[in-house]
Amino acid sequence: MPRSKASSKKQQKQQKQRGVDFKKIKRKLGRKLPPAKNATDTEIKSKAIVLPEQSVASEKAGLALSKKGLTLKELLQQTSHHNAKVRKDALLGIKDLFQRYPAELRLHRYVVIEKLRERISDNDRVVRETLFQLLKTLVFPACKEDNQGPFVSLMMAYIFNAMTHLAFDVRLMAFKFCDLVVQYYPPSFSLYAEKILQNYEDILRQNQCYLQDKGKLKSALAGLVRCLLLLPCNKRNIESCEKNFTGQRILHAFEPDVPTESAGFSLIIKKPKDLVPVLVNCFQEFIPLVHSMLLLDAQSFDCMHYILQCIDLAVGFVIYGIRQGKPALHGGPDVAVWDQTISSVLLKRFFNVFPLNATHNLSEKFDDRFFILNIVIAQIFLHYSEWICPPAVLLEKFLEFIEVALLGKICSDTRSGKAVWEKHVLSLLPFIPKLVRQVSSDWKSRLLQAFTKTFEDCSLDSSLKLACLSAIEEMLVPTDEMVCPDSSDPLFEHQIIWIRALPVFLILLDDKHPSSSQVVLHLLLRLGQRACVNSSFAWEYDNIQYSLCKFYGSCQEEGGICYGPFIRLPRDSQELSVCGLYYFSYLDQLSLNSIACCCLCPELEPFVLFRIIEVLHSSFNNGHIQIADHISFFVTLLSRFKVFPENIYPVVENDVKISNRGTFKLLTNAVCSCLSQMGDDSLVFQLLEKVILDQLLSKPPLDNACAMLRMLVMLDSKPTRLSEQSIITLSKYLSGYLIDVGHCIPEDDDDTTESALIQTCYYFFLPCFFLFDRSHKLLKLALNMMGSLITESTTSPLSQNYIQYAMDRSNRINAIVSTLLLMHKDAKVKTIISLFKVEMVNILQIIHSLQSSEEANMNIEERHKIQCAYDQLKIITGVLRNELPAI
Repeated sequence: MPRSKASSKKQQKQQKQRGVDFKKIKRKLGRKLPPAKNATDTEIKSKAIVLPEQSVASEKAGLALSKKGLTLKELLQQTSHHNAKVRKDALLGIKDLFQRYPAELRLHRYVVIEKLRERISDNDRVVRETLFQLLKTLVFPACKEDNQGPFVSLMMAYIFNAMTHLAFDVRLMAFKFCDLVVQYYPPSFSLYAEKILQNYEDILRQNQCYLQDKGKLKSALAGLVRCLLLLPCNKRNIESCEKNFTGQRILHAFEPDVPTESAGFSLIIKKPKDLVPVLVNCFQEFIPLVHSMLLLDAQSFDCMHYILQCIDLAVGFVIYGIRQGKPALHGGPDVAVWDQTISSVLLKRFFNVFPLNATHNLSEKFDDRFFILNIVIAQIFLHYSEWICPPAVLLEKFLEFIEVALLGKICSDTRSGKAVWEKHVLSLLPFIPKLVRQVSSDWKSRLLQAFTKTFEDCSLDSSLKLACLSAIEEMLVPTDEMVCPDSSDPLFEHQIIWIRALPVFLILLDDKHPSSSQVVLHLLLRLGQRACVNSSFAWEYDNIQYSLCKFYGSCQEEGGICYGPFIRLPRDSQELSVCGLYYFSYLDQLSLNSIACCCLCPELEPFVLFRIIEVLHSSFNNGHIQIADHISFFVTLLSRFKVFPENIYPVVENDVKISNRGTFKLLTNAVCSCLSQMGDDSLVFQLLEKVILDQLLSKPPLDNACAMLRMLVMLDSKPTRLSEQSIITLSKYLSGYLIDVGHCIPEDDDDTTESALIQTCYYFFLPCFFLFDRSHKLLKLALNMMGSLITESTTSPLSQNYIQYAMDRSNRINAIVSTLLLMHKDAKVKTIISLFKVEMVNILQIIHSLQSSEEANMNIEERHKIQCAYDQLKIITGVLRNELPAI
């Protein structure tokens, strides 16, 4: 039964009366319990005590700090932290510190490298990559110019340790560090070559690397290529590489880490030999991948390309060692061992996969990457075919590939495919001359046709065109032990095609591609040297001169000159071209005219001009130029050379830079010197006499006329060799020539310019003085002609035929008197002219008659000029005043 309320209240009342031992306190959830009554208060209250000079920041004052305020010592310590993120941040901090304070790296480089090298074997990939970038971008470049020995010794021990690490990723990364050391310090490879190559061999033997990470394999193979490229190709390279490091001073603290003596390359020749089969196996691992896809991925292509380069370099170094006959090879690899090992590996396991493509044949176009790999394989085959002795079937396969590769049949038709073809097919061209000499007649014809088509189709400025020219030179100008082909040989037919194409190609190049032009000119020079001893080429080479006319210059119908590319080429190319002129068995007038047009160009350097004259004169002395053509060449030069400024006075030009009169004087002397060496002077004079007179009557500028007169004087003698008709003709011209020279003399000459004036006039009058001395009749006729020209009007035929400048009467009289006065100042000419006082008096009388004539339409100024001239001439004639009527 339930308890009643009355009984329960009764019990509660009884309990209150008896008392409670422990009072139970009810607590609400979430409320904090109050402290116990017997709890001890442990709270301590204090104030901060500030002591100066105990701040951590003040301890780092003046030190180089990173962005996070850490010193170099603290950062280096953190590189050994157990946390990978801390180690990475420490490396980034070091990079930041060195960028902000470059001097810190120079001061502590040894300590830094000694500490950082510990991270080469770091288990964290990001830490290793960060270290690599730090070394590559900052540490190694800053230490490159220092003593390299300590750096190499510090790094290589830890790199070799990482190459044997249990983690495969660390091992591959170690080769990347090794490549970095070799890249910045190439001589270091000679110290550790054997050990480096052994580690490469070990890593490549593990097939897991091919499938695990092709990117890291590519990096390791790139490093191996760099190392193999350091292997020497001749004895001099071996000695220089061995001396490079053994002769360096090593710091005493690091000497125990460095080998006491360089092993040298003579002890490591066996390593590349052992490396070849491993590389071939590595290459074989990619073959299933090749046959399974039409397009090769980039990483696989890079790896295969590096492997092929390594095979090429390793085999080449082994063959080099065999050819050198090193003592170490007598107990190791000799020719017999070579035939049994490497040859077998290459033939059975390497060349048998050729060509690389999805269908394994040459009937279809290749992917560009397959094409590049096949080119490299063919290059290796051609390099070492004489060592591996390939069977005929294999040789046919490679010859067929070379043919279709040259024709561009197996490369894609896209623009990129064309660029790839042009870039890589040139590596086959150096082997064409050797193949042409070795293969059968049928294959020789096929290869030559494909090669010629490649030469004709490639662009002018491409490297492929230059490679073709190099191969053509080797086939056109072979060595002494090579037999020249006869007319039945397919090579002879293509040689003629190439020879005829060279001048056309040279003209198409113009001056836009000077390096290519220089190659062509060098080839033409070599061809000319060979043509002298090979009659089959002499005729073809001589015909080249007609195609080269546009290369030098040509005269147009309007009288102008069209200059060819020769003018604008560098001096080296011009020298090659000029030297080639010597080897033509004959040079006809057409070719000489073209060369003369080129010589008349104002932009042509004087050195080249005189070099042309020197070579052509040597060619004349050897009978390659007819004497009449040679004389015509010289007359063309002196008669058409443009001298500027045209005014002959003053000789001391205000601006010498714009005058070429000095060059023309040197040219005149050079031509006269050549004429004096051409043989019998009387015979040469007879050939030259009429030509010179015809040119003089065409009224050339005074400089050109003076030069031609000097040519006559050079070959003339005393008494003169001029014919009677020539004396009469020349006297008429000389009268006008002397008047024009006298007219160019300014009247207001002061003391400062008088000597220069006399020297200038004397230069132009001197050939006339020589002619007058050798023929008094010539002087007499010239004086009479001067007197006749005084009374001639400016429009008369006589004046227009012989006078160019002094056309009006007063200027003409002043010019005549000035000329006679200058002749009177020369002692020798004065003696001669004194014999012709009658002619002088006649001139004086003509002037007097003209002055006193009322019919002459002259103003006061003109009459004054004539009066002054008359007075001067009267003094030198010695005529007394009373003998002639006064004006």
